[in-house]
Amino acid sequence: MLKRILVFLFVFWCANTFAQKPYKVLDWKGDVSLNTYLVQQMRRQYEERAVNFSESLNSKAQTVAYIKSVRQKVKALFGKMPQKTALNAQVTGVIEQDGYKIEKIIYQSFPNHHVTANLYLPQAANKLPAVLLFCGHEDISKATESYQKTAILLAKNGFVAFVIDPISQSERVQLTNKDGKALTRGSTTEHTLLNLSSNLLGTSVAAYELLDNQVGLDYLLTRKEVDSLNIACMGNSGGGMQTIYFAAIDDRVKAIIPCSYLASRENTLATTGAADGCAQVPNEGAFHLEMSDYLIAAAPKPILVLAGRYDFIDYNGTLQSVKDLKKIYASLGHPEKISLFTFDDGHGISKPKREKAVQWLRKWFYKDDKIVKEPPLETLPNTDLFATSTQGVNLSFSDEVTVHKRNEALFEQYAESRKAFGKLDPVQRKKAIQSLLNLNLSSQELHAEKVGEVLVKGLHFDKLIIRKNGQIPLPILVAYPKNKIKKIAIWLSDEGKNTLMDSVDISEEGTAYIFADLSGTGETMDKPEMNDPKYFSKDYRNAMLALHIGKPLIGLRAEEIITLLDYVSSHKKLSPVKIEINSKGNIGIAALHAAFFRPEISKLQLHQCLETYQQILKQPLVKDRYGLVINNVLEYYDIPDLIGFMKHTQVLFHK
Repeated sequence: MLKRILVFLFVFWCANTFAQKPYKVLDWKGDVSLNTYLVQQMRRQYEERAVNFSESLNSKAQTVAYIKSVRQKVKALFGKMPQKTALNAQVTGVIEQDGYKIEKIIYQSFPNHHVTANLYLPQAANKLPAVLLFCGHEDISKATESYQKTAILLAKNGFVAFVIDPISQSERVQLTNKDGKALTRGSTTEHTLLNLSSNLLGTSVAAYELLDNQVGLDYLLTRKEVDSLNIACMGNSGGGMQTIYFAAIDDRVKAIIPCSYLASRENTLATTGAADGCAQVPNEGAFHLEMSDYLIAAAPKPILVLAGRYDFIDYNGTLQSVKDLKKIYASLGHPEKISLFTFDDGHGISKPKREKAVQWLRKWFYKDDKIVKEPPLETLPNTDLFATSTQGVNLSFSDEVTVHKRNEALFEQYAESRKAFGKLDPVQRKKAIQSLLNLNLSSQELHAEKVGEVLVKGLHFDKLIIRKNGQIPLPILVAYPKNKIKKIAIWLSDEGKNTLMDSVDISEEGTAYIFADLSGTGETMDKPEMNDPKYFSKDYRNAMLALHIGKPLIGLRAEEIITLLDYVSSHKKLSPVKIEINSKGNIGIAALHAAFFRPEISKLQLHQCLETYQQILKQPLVKDRYGLVINNVLEYYDIPDLIGFMKHTQVLFHK
């Protein structure tokens, strides 16, 4: 019996292996190729950053110049921020506590977009320094026990504390049904989906949160209890991320405390990969910005970095960033203003970290460096701290403009911009699209290596690896007809050539067939376990890394299609004849962009392909779309516009 089972398993394994391997071209594990390539490109960018940083330490003047350049880069990185509107702030409730009170606050950051918060006010006759407290990714946000205790400890030590709910958390869930129920599980998924749509429009969830926090400071400065010259910001985890971005942009804060966040972007992206969407801003690597640079932009303001030695946040990256900061502060002559406090715990703003944070703030705002001890503190239930009566802004305000709705409105607002782009001189338009894609159109030597053959439906396919300097090796299968070649049919798929070879009709007379796996498809598809399903995208880590370095996957794949065309034009058997590209899935968007630059493509047949980016804005919950993102594309053109620019190619969509 055991022998029969073993024989069966062996036969099954052989059958499965045979089904996989006939079309395999690469003789190595290609599933890491794309990520390896992107990491290498990122490393080069950060090598340049390291050189610039090192040179900045040669003199105080060079350090100041480096800080100025970083500030300019950060401002450019965040790009288009929504316009602020009237605060229309409301105090919707007050909770009296021992020595302080909590006010429930609602204000607007942009028109009809509401932010919920809690204001902790100590009993005091004079104006007090204030602290903006930014929350991490806990669903209950401002009501999280550690955040309540941080705010209470601040209040009991002479600080006004303003705890702001981020987008997608607590009362500010953006994607809800008519009953106010969240359409996603958890804030990290919603952040990521909203960020996808935002990137298409040249903004980000990080930018939206930055605006909410800046307007929160605007509100804080209207309060008679607050000393406007003494403002600090601090935050934990995702709140630590908000803290470093805020520190780089808003000069009104005078002290900064990030907790359980500061590390090395380079190390993180090369190892664990991108976190959720609110932490990622496209082109950060292209601008040579490390995490430490956001705090360097605020130098020489007092900065305390809080860390857990056993945090999942890379502690070595934390040490690396703090080392950068200490060098900058030493060059400026203020080494005493930068400090690291590490506790032997994990992620979060625990009691020892809270105590150290309040002590640090008292040192700079009260000239008092005495050790702070946290007494037993009583926190309140989540429901007691809600600022809305319905426990959600979408239910409390019938005209609420969520991030999702604003992005849809931005698409409409950009219609005139897209129209103007369509009227540009074709040469200017081509340069602009090339820049958006970061497309390398320079002529490069091409090498084609034959590594085998496979017989499919009576046709002999050559297995080839196509190489160009600076590109990922491209695995392709090529078959030639027995008689004269009249047409070349190139086939592409999101899933790779394996899914096509047995299903596509390859019997058309006089047709040469090319099946290719573009980067991240087929043989080079990323392992599923490398992409957390909560991000709704099977190529999330590579799509985010590509945006980080300023080379979106659409651009990278369009380059590879152009390489295929270069192979065709260099081959005596294949050139010059009519070329048709057939695609299955959203890989067709890359084919469209390649066709825009290469007029020899006479026909595009796009199966199951996105027809307009507006579909993403209207249907944010659809999966596997991050690889389609081109940062700020919708200010310039949509997919129908791109098709309209091409007079030489027939484009057909098929369901």
